[in-house]
Formats: sequence, structure tokens, C-alpha cells
Amino acid sequence: MPLKNLNPEQLKAVQHTDGPLLIVAGAGTGKTTVITERIAWLIDQKMAQPEETLALTFTDKAASEMEERIDKLLPYGYTDLWILTFHSFCQRILQQHGLDIGIPNDFKLLNSTEQWLLVRQNLEKFNLDYYRPLGNPTKFIHALLKHFSRAKDEEIWPENYLKYAEKLKINLDSMESTQGQDADSESKRLEEVANAYHIYQQLLLDNDSLDFGDLINCTLKLFRERPNILKKYSNQFKYILVDEFQDTNWAQYELIKLLAAPRNNLTVVGDDDQSIYKFRGASVSNILQFKENYPQSKEIYLNTNYRSTQNILDLAYNFIQLNNPERLEIKLTKNTENKKTHKTLSKKLKSNSKEKGIIEHLHAETEQGEVALVINKILELYNKPQPATHNLQPNFNDFAILVRANNQAEVFLNGLRAAEIPFNFLASKGLYYKEVILDIIAYLKLLDNYHESLALWRILNLPRVDIKVEDLMQLNNFARRKTISLYETCSQINTLNFIETETKRKIAKILDLIHKHTHLAQAKSTKSIVLAFLQDFDYQKYLLNQNDEKSFIYINQFIDKINEFEKSFDDKTVKHFISLMDLEIESGELGSLSKSLQEGPESVKIMTIHSAKGLEFKYVFIVNLVDKRFPSLDRRDPIQIPDELVKEILPTGDVHLQEERRLFYVAMTRAKFGLFFTSAEDYGGTRKKKLSRFLYEINLTENIKTQEPQETQIKIKEKKLPVTGYRLPVSYSYSQFKAYETCPYQYYLAFILKIPISGKAIFSYGKTLHSTLQRFFALIKANNNITQGALFTQNTKNTRSTKTQKLPSLEKLLKLYEECWIDDWYESKKQKEEYKKLGEKSFKDFHENLKTGSIPNTLGLEQGFNFKIEGHSIRGVIDRVDRLPNDKIEIIDYKTGSAKTLKTVEKDQLLLYQMAAIETFNTPVEKLTFYYLDNNSAISFLGTPEELEVQKAKVLHIIANIRQSKFDATPSEFKCKYCDFKKICSYRA
Repeated sequence: MPLKNLNPEQLKAVQHTDGPLLIVAGAGTGKTTVITERIAWLIDQKMAQPEETLALTFTDKAASEMEERIDKLLPYGYTDLWILTFHSFCQRILQQHGLDIGIPNDFKLLNSTEQWLLVRQNLEKFNLDYYRPLGNPTKFIHALLKHFSRAKDEEIWPENYLKYAEKLKINLDSMESTQGQDADSESKRLEEVANAYHIYQQLLLDNDSLDFGDLINCTLKLFRERPNILKKYSNQFKYILVDEFQDTNWAQYELIKLLAAPRNNLTVVGDDDQSIYKFRGASVSNILQFKENYPQSKEIYLNTNYRSTQNILDLAYNFIQLNNPERLEIKLTKNTENKKTHKTLSKKLKSNSKEKGIIEHLHAETEQGEVALVINKILELYNKPQPATHNLQPNFNDFAILVRANNQAEVFLNGLRAAEIPFNFLASKGLYYKEVILDIIAYLKLLDNYHESLALWRILNLPRVDIKVEDLMQLNNFARRKTISLYETCSQINTLNFIETETKRKIAKILDLIHKHTHLAQAKSTKSIVLAFLQDFDYQKYLLNQNDEKSFIYINQFIDKINEFEKSFDDKTVKHFISLMDLEIESGELGSLSKSLQEGPESVKIMTIHSAKGLEFKYVFIVNLVDKRFPSLDRRDPIQIPDELVKEILPTGDVHLQEERRLFYVAMTRAKFGLFFTSAEDYGGTRKKKLSRFLYEINLTENIKTQEPQETQIKIKEKKLPVTGYRLPVSYSYSQFKAYETCPYQYYLAFILKIPISGKAIFSYGKTLHSTLQRFFALIKANNNITQGALFTQNTKNTRSTKTQKLPSLEKLLKLYEECWIDDWYESKKQKEEYKKLGEKSFKDFHENLKTGSIPNTLGLEQGFNFKIEGHSIRGVIDRVDRLPNDKIEIIDYKTGSAKTLKTVEKDQLLLYQMAAIETFNTPVEKLTFYYLDNNSAISFLGTPEELEVQKAKVLHIIANIRQSKFDATPSEFKCKYCDFKKICSYRA
């Protein structure tokens, strides 16, 4: 595998063979490149199979980006890549082996809001005195939960905390009374916290639930108490790589050490100067511990920066040295200076660019003036011709405004909006306050209570409804004058002579829809009602016409939220959902924005510095650089963990200031060519603000003068902006190919915009049957001790006769069917019962066939794959893979509905699976089978080389069209009749 464009140090890191490796990688030095190239190189050199490498990251975004990069580097297919966050990895392990330590495999993972609800609903069980809430318990509960989370980071179990509290109490009791009341109060406080921790953990267990800290600690417990399971995974993972190692906590590092032993082929990549998430600022703790644990580890320092100009790097480096001696550059050198292996660590970065960057301080009299200076500078750079070395004239994606906290962003959002500059606020929270989500929540509240006048007012003001403002005001005034609800006013709309006829018609239609959806809500799930609202109010059609991709992303995230709700509760009604939403909002939850909105229409990005980590921009503005804003005030955890229980090496000095300096360093090193620091004297208080101490520390306060901003309404240079900023897929599937072949515009709506659609009875029924069979065959495999790994091991033979395999009973199969039943999207109770009886009959016949014949030697269930067709990744999941007596395999796909014949069947799906098997599996394919569950019939075939070539050509043609954004509609009466998007599509026949 050619390793292109790597410098010597990067190449050394990539081609390191065995043993522990510490990579200290400064900002912009290509650490992600090194990790991904290293994994690809290990696989290419046959030192490990894809499933034998484990890469651990901290965010889903980082994991998906890494997988995407590796996928491009690997020239061939694979079945499994273990590139996960720490929590996802542990969840995967516990779902397989949780029962071995008494945890149900189907445990529920609670998010922060669900944890808050659990404590709030059981508050009386905590026996609180010292921490008894006098008023609203919201902040108090969050403080407790944060404390429990910190304790789990240090792998402090409730029993450890209780023992410590008891020991402290005994010691105090043995002391003389001169210790006084303070010591006694402290003892009682800690005892109360320890008991609260114990009660909280018991509540989790009683509810078959875990929180995120439990994922790590329970996996640690599993590996320690069940050495055979640890051995299984230690043997599997020949090489382990950890990204952002400086941010790993004690428990995560313990987990890594256990997994890596005894080979210790462990690569860790970190930079203490970019540690902005670490407990009590312990930025160098694990890196120093790594050197202690692995004294023979190899060290590689990456110092060549491929992002910023040298003057920006020098400014950042000189600044961060103010954190000495609590930096790795000092600590690591000090710890090794008496050893022969001593190697001086220099973290001074060298730019790969020969240019000189722009560094400026913009200072205004007022906060609004600061905003104007930022906007004018953006427009100046946007319109100014750029040097050839900058590759392209900048677009708005090249600008980032970095704030210390989310609440500092609003004034800049308003300024950009007023200047008509496209922007994107990349907050991690705030889903519930997006316009489209506020509309959905308002409508759900209205269905729950017609007299929610504010909710109805919002619905009447929808742009799609288009009611005259004057009529709305008159309706509102009438309701107030008569002291009745807005709904009651609308109910008598025909008697109100001062309202226009067209408005009366529109309101009558809205009331009809409200009544219709209220009736539906009595029998249907919350998700059904939300989709009915979006469809019946033409909301999705309106968004589609507005090219409003962002709103579709928000809707999908809210639908995900509803899906989680419906999985967790038997009561899926709107009323129950709204009551939980109210509690969430009471807890302070704003709604997670989990999916990245970075891709999208060209826009200036506004985000917190924490969110900006890992990103880069041509021009960066670090704003609000005044005292108490940045650096911020020290807000210590309300409940501190006793130092005696902390296992990490804690820094000395002003820990908060060191943390803020690292954050400022991260902000500075996001900039490529331009770095702007901004401040103002007046932010609305009674006193003028002092400049941030950081401006003094980087020597940007000399000869400071207040700048008077010009008007910000500068005409933007004529430049065509993209109509939409959708991101094309990085991999493809049969479902995508089928949708595109049916209608390219249908593909665009389903896979690019991802517009949510209502489900169908046939899909619920099909998923139920698939899930039942997966669990049934998994039970067969478990009963007969067959592992899925056999599929990918060369030269494996049938080791167990199918005649001797144990077949679970028909009763067990029907019980699984009942457990897997999906009770959604059926049009009527009668239809649901008909489908249910059909499934029961199918499974009875299916079981009888197995009992009288031979049990398949099933090797793979829901078997994922990823293979390449001329560099394009094709992914999919095969329902079942069986090994045949001749040691070849049969690929099986389940179908519901009418059985086809060899003449009428569409072979494309299984031909694609055959191509995947040829490239990815180690066993030749004997036949491809569509198994029709409704009548237990099957048709089998095998693609000829000619058929596979035709299929390959078809796939490449579709991919080429997608890459060129060819999404023109191809309507026809038949296709449009059955299309999921027929009600919102402007091109339908």
C-alpha cells in the first residue's frame, strides 16, 4: 500500500510494528491521518484482519470520519471494522456478555434527562438532609448526577465511597472533641453523598438500566471477573489505537490496559495542550502513567503543522508555555532526564506554509460595535482578491466565530442575520427551540388540550397556513375580551362578521384536522401523529419548496427522540409523550443536536471552542475577550470528590486558569491564515469591561484604540451560492440503487434529504418476521455452540452433524414471534389480526419443515459487509448465511408477500450479495436463495460471470449519476401511485 504525502515522523508512526507506541501530536500535525493510515497499513501488511484492530475515539463524529477515511484507503472489502467510541465499544460488549455479571443483555442506556427523571421520581428514597432541596430540585439533582458521573470516571464504586465515608466517621469519632462541629458536619455530608450514590446505583439496577459511566465500569468488571471473556477479546484485537489519549479518564485507561495485554500492541495519540475535557485539569496524567506502565514504549513527536502559518503557531506556542511546569513538554523531559532513553520533547510546531498569517485585535466601544467589526472584516476578506497560495477565493465556509459559551452567540447571530450573511450556529443543544420543532410540539400540546391558546396561536401563524395578520389579531382580541380560549373563538368563527371569508375557510380546515388527529391520537403512536401533522398541513412540501434542508435534519432528530420514547414505554400516546417533554424541559434539557450540521449550504460557522476542536478554518474570530467572559469564572463542581478517592495525578497551581489557557490555545490553532481577537468596553453593565488577561499574555494590547465600525450593510459580491448544501453519500446499498432506479428524485428525497415517512403494515410485519428468525437461529447456534466467526476462517469444516443439532420447540419460536411483534402502522385491528395469523401459520409450517428435514448449519445472521466496486464502498446486511455439506455457502434473503419464480424474480439484490461474498468472505458461494416466508417456498440461483458484470455496470452507472447530482424525477402513473412522497412531490403523475 503506497503511503503518500507522509513526513518521516508520520511514516515511522504508521509503520511501527509491535509494542506500545506513544505519539505526541500537536495541533494540525495530521494525527487522524496517522491513525487511519496505520490501521490500513496493518491490514495491508497482513499483520491483522480488519476485525482484529480496535480504534477508540471520543465522539461518534470522529469515529465515523475515521471509518470513512480507512474505507477509502482499503482497496478491498471487509466484514467488520471496530472503530468506536469508548461507550459504543462497551455497550457492544455488554449486550453480548452482560448476563455473565448479572446485567440483562437488553439493558436500557439512560441519557442525562432520563437519569434526572429517575432521581426526581424517587427523590424520597434518598433520605437527604444536608442536600435536601428547599425549592425546585432541578439544579440539585444535576449536581448529584454530575458527581456520580465523576466518581465513575475514577472507577469509584458505591461500596468504595461508603467504605471511605465509614472510615472517615470512625477516624473522627476516635479524635478528641477539639475537632469541633465542622468535622462532624463534613463526615455526615460525605456519608449522605455515599448513600445517595448507592441508592442511585440500586435504582438503575432495579430498572434494568445503565448510565454512560456504567458502560465503562461494568465492562471493566466483566473483564476482571470473567477472564475467559477478556481472553477472547484480547486475542481478537491484535492492535489497539486510542485517539485523544489526553482526555481518557482513569476507568477508560484501565480498560485499554486490560485489553492490550499481553501483546501490548497499544498505540496512543495525544496532546496535553489540547486537553479540554479532563477531570480537574489532569491533562498529563495518563500520558505520564503510560510511560510508567510501558517504560520501553517508543515515542514519536509530530511537530510539522499542515494548517496554520508560522506566526500564528508561534503566538500559540509562546502563550501555552505559561502553563509550565504542568505541561508534558516539561514533565516528560523531567521524568526521563536521568535515563539513557532520554529524548527531549519539543512541542514547538513548524508550519508547512511559507506565508505570514494575519493577526489582529479588533476593539469596539460597545458589544454591537464588536459585532459590526467582525461582520465588516468577514465581508472585507470575502470580497478581497486572495493570493494564489490560498487555492480559492474564500467562501463563507472559511469563517468561524468562536464563543466561550453558547449564550454569547446570540448577538452575532442577529448581526449576521441583519447583514444577510448566511450562517450556521453549531450548538450541541437546542433542538427543542428550533422553529420546526416548536411547531410540532405546539401541535402535540394542542391535541392534548384544545385550550392551549399559545399552541393554537403558533399553528395559526404557520407560513404554510397563510392567514392574514389583521384577522389573527382580531381573533386574539376577541378571545381576551370574552375571556375564552382561542380555540373557543375559532369554533364560532362563522358568527364573527369582522373576519374575512377566506380566513374562516382556512380556520375551519385547521379545526377539522385537529379533530381528525385527536381521534387518531387515541389509537396511534406519537410518531404517527407527528407525520400526519407534517403531511396534512403540507409542512414537508413547504420546506421542500423552501430548500430548507436544516429543518429536515431537525425533524429527523426529533423523530429519533420519539422512536426512543416509543421503545421505552408501552404507553406511546401523545399525552404521555408531552408529559415527559414537559419534565425534560423542566430538567433544563434543550434537546441534543447529535448529528453534525457542519456540511450544508455555504455559511459562516458560529460555535463554542469546545465544538471547534478537530476543525479548521481559513479565518477565525475569537470574540468577547474581556474579563470574566474569557477566561471564564471558575465554576467548580458543586460536590467535589475527596482527593483520597481520586486515582489520577492531579496538577498543581491554578487548575481553572490552565484549563482556560488550553481552550484558548485550541481556539488559536483552528486558524489557517487569519486570527482575529475581538473585544468591547461596554456589554450592557454599569462598568466598562477590562480586557481579557489573555490579550496581555499574547502582547496584543499595546497602543489599543477603539475602532468605529462602518455600516454593516455592505453589498455582498455577486457570487452564486449553492441552492442546497446536501452531502452526497460516502457508501451505497441495494436500497439506494433500487430507489434511484425507480426514480432519481425519490432517491433524493429518501436518501439525501431523508424526509421522514409514515410506515406501512407490510414493513412492520416483515421486520417482525426477520427479527423472529434472527433470534430463533441465534438460539440454535447458542444451543449448539456455533460461532459466527467460522464463516471467515479459511478451511473450516462442518464439525457438527445437522442431525445432532438441537431444535428449539415450536412454542419457543411462537414466543419469540410474540416478543418481536411490531405493533405499528396497521390500518385497523382486523388487518393486524390477519397479519398476525398469517405469521403464526408461516412459522408453524417453517418449524415443521425444520423438524422433518435437517437443521441448517447457520454461520452468519444479519451479517454485515463492506466491499468495493472500483473504489466505491457498497454496504449491506445479509439475513442468513448457511454452510452446505460441500463446505460452500448459501446466501439467504427472507421475503414476505407473493412468491416469485425464476422467470419473474428480480435478482439484483442477491447478485450484489454474491459480489460481496466473492470479495469479502473466505468461502465460495454455492447458491443464492430468496426464501418466501408466507408460503415457505424458496427459489435459488447463482449469478453467472456475465450477470455479475452487468450488475456491476448498472451499479457504476447509478453511482456516477448520484455523484453528478442527477436527481431529475421520472414520474409514471404506476410508480407515483405507490411512492411514499406522492403527496409532497411536485412532479408526480
